[in-house]
Amino acid sequence: MEKSMDESSPHVLIFPCPAQGHVNSMLKLAELLAIQNLHITFLNTQYIHNRLIQFNDDIQALLECYPKLQFKTIPDFLDEENHPGFGVKIGDAIVSLSLYSKPFLREIIVSEKISCIVLDGIFGDLATDLAHEFGIQLIHFRTISPCCFWAYLCVPKLLECNELPIRGEEDMDRIIRNMPGMENLLRCRDLPSFCRQNNEDHILLDEVVLRTKQSLNANALILNTFEDLDSPILSQIRLHFPKLYTLGPLHHHLNTTKKTSSASSFKSNFFKVDKECMVWLDSQELKSVIYVSFGSTTPMKKEELIEIWHGLLNSKKQFLWVIRPNMVQEKGLLNELKEGTNKEKGLIVEWVSQEEVLSHKAIGAFLTHSGWNSTLESVVCGVPMICWPYFADQQINSRFVSEVWKIGLDMKDVCDRKVVENMVNDVMVNRKEEFLRSAKEMAELACKSVSPGGSSYNSFYELIQFIRSTSR
Repeated sequence: MEKSMDESSPHVLIFPCPAQGHVNSMLKLAELLAIQNLHITFLNTQYIHNRLIQFNDDIQALLECYPKLQFKTIPDFLDEENHPGFGVKIGDAIVSLSLYSKPFLREIIVSEKISCIVLDGIFGDLATDLAHEFGIQLIHFRTISPCCFWAYLCVPKLLECNELPIRGEEDMDRIIRNMPGMENLLRCRDLPSFCRQNNEDHILLDEVVLRTKQSLNANALILNTFEDLDSPILSQIRLHFPKLYTLGPLHHHLNTTKKTSSASSFKSNFFKVDKECMVWLDSQELKSVIYVSFGSTTPMKKEELIEIWHGLLNSKKQFLWVIRPNMVQEKGLLNELKEGTNKEKGLIVEWVSQEEVLSHKAIGAFLTHSGWNSTLESVVCGVPMICWPYFADQQINSRFVSEVWKIGLDMKDVCDRKVVENMVNDVMVNRKEEFLRSAKEMAELACKSVSPGGSSYNSFYELIQFIRSTSR
């Protein structure tokens, strides 16, 4: 898969965190840069690269489409027996890569004559010394939402004002007053999950805040958003990051660009896609189906699955539900749910092409974990959301969906069949026109942002100029 590289254009090394959402968005950036005739080396851990090869038949077509794009791999630095994959223990992989990957990065920088590094900002200062050593530009890409990134930067101030730490369950609805740009909007329960005491993610808030602050040492920052979606937050972030590039929604930006190029399509799935569900969707009425997916990482307890399942059935709305094989520990539960779901009521599958599903005319709403990629994909398709966040930026994303953008409902910290039933009916029946109108307006703004003259379109070309000018 390696190609010889000439020196006629900049050579960008892109290194994402080994998780589906991070790889997805950063690979889309790699494609956009490749369309601009830049040399790209996309670096994955061996585990992630193997999954890309296993579940994406078109990876060779991608490489043939972009002659200046190549994949390279780096060890996982974890023993196979205890490898976390890309699930809730992703923090273990991040720590291992932070400790042991620098010599491999140095070797790639030298051998490939790298002129610019686009590093997943979750790695913090991993490449700062290397960028200084070789005199090359370092750009951090944060794949989380801007509101979450800003919340992490504000944590020291919240501690100083005694708004953190959260003092227990009785404190969860207390309003946060000292976060610029979000004053009086968030409750404690809406802060990123790492702010909670005794969180089960094994990721320490101090470490997350430190790595966020270390992005200040980069030469520039990329965020996957657009101005009309996050303008008030972006204005706060720019006070600290004057060289900020907002390129999102990146998947839509890439799709729009591909319409004017001969580039092929690549989905970067980590699981086998069920294609039969599209046939089932074709048989459903317009906006009659609620799509349910909690992403590539979220684990679920048996009780939670059962409550959501009963809520969906009781809503009497058709549903398409993605339940990954590694989502539940109880053997046989997935088959039980499948067998108990008549196809006239719903369909349970193990993985789908989410962009394709959300853009289908039969989809009327999205019950989501509020991951940032999923949120943006729903925004682009004009699909209202019901948000059931699990961790990281998902708590604050769900608050913005319901209270700022008004394109859905927030179901955080609740898993009750009656609540599920009521929210499904609110979004798809009782308040259907209200949510569809708001979602359509936001979708139009997203489309405008990546079209010629739009904010993300212009920001991307400013990024290209920055990369080209600094690599001469």
